[in-house]
Amino acid sequence: MLRVSPELKQKLIDPLFTPLDRNFKLSAGVLLALIGWGAVMYIRQVFLGLGVTGMGRPVYWSLYIVDFVFFIGISHAGTLISAILRVTGAEWRRPITRVAEAITTFALIVGSLQILIDMGRIDRLPFTFIFGRLQSPIMWDIISVTLYLLGSVTYLYLPLMPDLAIIRDNLPPGVPEWRRKLYEILSLGWRGTREQWVRLEKAIATMAVIIIPIAVSVHSIISWILATTLQPGWHSTIFGPYFVIGAIFSGIGALFIAMTVIRKLLGLEKYIAEKQYRNLGFIFITMNAVWFYFTFAENLGIATGQQTYEMPILATKLWGEFAPSFWLMVACMAVAFWILVVPQLLPKPKPAMKPIPIFSRRFATATAGAMTLFAALLVVSNFVSVPVAAISGEPIASTILWTLLIVNAILFLLSVSQWLKAHPVSATVIASVFVVVGMWLERWNIIIPTVTHPMLVRYAAYTPTLTEISIAVASFAGFTFMFLVFFKLFPAISIWELVEGQVLEEAQAKVTIAHPEISGD
Repeated sequence: MLRVSPELKQKLIDPLFTPLDRNFKLSAGVLLALIGWGAVMYIRQVFLGLGVTGMGRPVYWSLYIVDFVFFIGISHAGTLISAILRVTGAEWRRPITRVAEAITTFALIVGSLQILIDMGRIDRLPFTFIFGRLQSPIMWDIISVTLYLLGSVTYLYLPLMPDLAIIRDNLPPGVPEWRRKLYEILSLGWRGTREQWVRLEKAIATMAVIIIPIAVSVHSIISWILATTLQPGWHSTIFGPYFVIGAIFSGIGALFIAMTVIRKLLGLEKYIAEKQYRNLGFIFITMNAVWFYFTFAENLGIATGQQTYEMPILATKLWGEFAPSFWLMVACMAVAFWILVVPQLLPKPKPAMKPIPIFSRRFATATAGAMTLFAALLVVSNFVSVPVAAISGEPIASTILWTLLIVNAILFLLSVSQWLKAHPVSATVIASVFVVVGMWLERWNIIIPTVTHPMLVRYAAYTPTLTEISIAVASFAGFTFMFLVFFKLFPAISIWELVEGQVLEEAQAKVTIAHPEISGD
């Protein structure tokens, strides 16, 4: 029988068997309602055809493909982050690997469904296997995503086996029979023998090495599906690394949000500590800086080349119809970088020092109110004769409003910087929300401007319909619902890895390394 300490049993095993509370039932009910409504709209789309969406000639890719690229991107949180940290021997990763690997699996499931939804005629799916050709990037995508999904499920399941056996041997009385059978079957007779541990460690190490190139290939191939076409805005050699960096970036943001929610709900602050946020935050900041570099490099050639087909697409992003989404994307990333970096550079206030007015709550409230006012003046055209964004018949008024908005945003960020410095976990989560929103907008800005501005037909407009929005919301609800169910059945932290890490820390603390003796002359 496998034993576990009373503390870990209380924190990680007992919550799995507590009765469902009101909040859980309410959350599950809302998520299932959203999923159900999305399913109804999808069935309607199957019967009526893709005409119920905003797609049409020449817009053949839409919100579904944006969500596909987004979900495949955040799937890199687990396999890539967890695998790299495992290979490099980063011991601080242990409390967050389970959450990261769960994100990978669930994001891949939801992301893969987007392709099936976008097909319209789901009955034609077998044709991709019967008549598919390896020369087609679409087939590369099918193969790589399938391998990635299988590898991710395996990579999630292997470290889960010892925990399943621990739960099996520490079940509280009165557990439903189906749950007892579930843990018995999934634990595969694990007894914790030396031979089993050796084989498990080898299997996990092998999968960690294998999954890294598969993960990189998946998002590279997704970018090549775009780059191997002749569509303006996509025919770029930088797309491969650009997509991979963006995937890791958004994946870390999703991981921060997920692990913070689980940390708060399950009271795991002792195990998912500030150390995990600090160390992973260094990678997060690096990815943010690299993302800015790639974004600048990707658009620099188009801006300076002024090519006939390429420049109109960039123009729609910089000052045209897609300017709001483009500049909101840039603003989200800039705010996230500010939140992660600038507060850490501020000196700690001394008790004897008088509080600086710019860091006061009153100043923050005033600047937030001013930002809201200026944003309303820009957006609501009834207030002033200035339409949305910087495309304006009154350029002076628009420029003044945008300048005031940006200045007040900077002042607001300065005013809350001391609070962000004092609350690093909250600051990281806020930055992660900005990054996840910004990375979704990035996918929108890559796909939609190009499909609405092709070479051979006239430009078109695209607006998602209720069908597309409903299915997109259902996709996010399904992603969240899988988390809800998974962490009600399985521990949020890998118990055996946590114990192993504690043993290693204790052993290292007892080791004394002698200083080298000073050699005499």
